[in-house]
Amino acid sequence: MDTIVESELELRLVLSSERSIPVPARLTYRSDDPFAMQVTFHVGSESPVRWSFARDLMVGGTFRPSGQGDVRIWPTCTDDRNLICMALSSPDGDALLQAPAEAVSAWLERTLRAVPPGSEMDLVGLESELCALLTTPPEELHLQDRSPADEAGEAGS
Repeated sequence: MDTIVESELELRLVLSSERSIPVPARLTYRSDDPFAMQVTFHVGSESPVRWSFARDLMVGGTFRPSGQGDVRIWPTCTDDRNLICMALSSPDGDALLQAPAEAVSAWLERTLRAVPPGSEMDLVGLESELCALLTTPPEELHLQDRSPADEAGEAGS
């Protein structure tokens, strides 16, 4: 049976050094995808904004700066409050969010109890998936690995 660990919390979207706005969010961890976690932001649009990244990145980011590129996470202290900062970059823009460290740490502890570090591969079922793939007749795989040369040949036919 799959385990789901969720936590609703309010993050702060940092607009400037003096101004931030609240952003309701949900942290989600699923044992059927044991290496990943999701942060879903409810930003007032029709559909929420969802980011997925490695659970290890969030764990590391609670202790020290972690990540590079699109997702960077680090701990900080502001006005005697312990926070976790998340810098997210996408083609649509960049965002800096702050989360209460205590809430994030409590949620992470629950995920680590549900699926201890190092046991993730036990849940992936790679061996059974590979076995199923190797025993499936090719005509049932529906693979569409076509090269541009194949398509050009068909266009001229």
